[in-house]
Amino acid sequence: MSTTTIKVDMLARVEGEGGLYVKVRNDVVQEVKLKFFEPPRFFEAFLRGRQYTEAPDITARICGICPVAYQMSSVHAMEDALGIKVEGQLRELRRLLYCGEWIESHVLHVYMLHAPDFLGYADAIQLAKDHPDAVKRGLQMKKIGNEIVTLVGGREIHPINVRVGGFYRVPTKRELLTLKEKLEWAHDAAIETILWVATLPYPDFEQDYEFVALRHPDEYPYNEGHVVSNKGIDIPVQKYEEFFREEHVEHSTALHSVVRGTDNYFVGPLARYNLNFDRLPAHIQKIAQEIGFEPPQRNPFKSIIVRAIETLYAIDEALRIIDQYERPAQPYVEGKLRAGVGCGCTEAPRGILYHRYRIGKDGTILDAKITPPTSQNQKTIEKDVWHFVEMALDLPEDQLVWQCEQAVRNYDPCISCSTHYLKLEMDRE
Repeated sequence: MSTTTIKVDMLARVEGEGGLYVKVRNDVVQEVKLKFFEPPRFFEAFLRGRQYTEAPDITARICGICPVAYQMSSVHAMEDALGIKVEGQLRELRRLLYCGEWIESHVLHVYMLHAPDFLGYADAIQLAKDHPDAVKRGLQMKKIGNEIVTLVGGREIHPINVRVGGFYRVPTKRELLTLKEKLEWAHDAAIETILWVATLPYPDFEQDYEFVALRHPDEYPYNEGHVVSNKGIDIPVQKYEEFFREEHVEHSTALHSVVRGTDNYFVGPLARYNLNFDRLPAHIQKIAQEIGFEPPQRNPFKSIIVRAIETLYAIDEALRIIDQYERPAQPYVEGKLRAGVGCGCTEAPRGILYHRYRIGKDGTILDAKITPPTSQNQKTIEKDVWHFVEMALDLPEDQLVWQCEQAVRNYDPCISCSTHYLKLEMDRE
């Protein structure tokens, strides 16, 4: 009996640091572990003792790629605690801000982090040598997403314009119209992106997942909705912790999330798409049908197609909001300070992001809970790798290592977020 150990010092094209361990004996997979070794960042502890008004700015620092998601979940939770309802143009501006984040995050993943896997390149720099026009298109699209975040959020990275009840300043119509021509170009570029990623070579790999996402009565979800699954969950955000729990695992500095009474679940673009396809505009549904990509879709490698489709949605939604925008008279809704507990859940690019806060009557944060998408997906990623290795053991070892890494990158894991990957070590006999 021989033993083979494969190590990759660092998995590229993910955000953060960690490792993947796969143990195989006699061609049977015995163990898979995602080892998050990035130090815990203790944001929940940092928040205790701070004023509720500080939560959006503190939580934005959790991630440089999806700070808007942290701000939106935090302000929704605080507004739930204080009984504040944000509607009309302020609500629309929040959706516009989220459009910017989805565009820049999805495009970064599609072009820079994930496409190289499918085309056999080590990184986007190598990809650009043979596909310069595609990479330039991606960079230009990402820049437009960043410009939306800058204009509405006040800064490209870690925006500073978001506050409980709305914004510190709201843009003028003229300012928003400066984005329109660029977004119209991006609309066509996004369609090109969908058609491009639809032609990529995908492994034949499907699993029976429990998909979990927000679902809104009449919108593709960003900020609001019930938490639903394809296996019967349909609850208000306030009941999240009654149905989901976190558990500590020895090999990771991040908690694993599971559905109470069952097991792992799947959040993110593929879950949103399967649970909300009917909420997409008709012209986007038609494009999906033309490329043969109607739900249900259970191949996680094809999540890159969903990201491209959601990018088109975010661009078109941004155009809709800009066209209909009228500057509100006040930049925020006033609330009356009171003690309470509030919950918020929004759709980060990588999936649902849950926040819960308890605040005192003076506005001090007494307790905080943050459950990022990558923490929720960790156990599902491990199971994916397990099943994928079982069916791919005949591959040459270098190809098997490559595709194990790719299976992890399907989820666009944000390790820094989840430690509040990836080094691969394969132990094979």
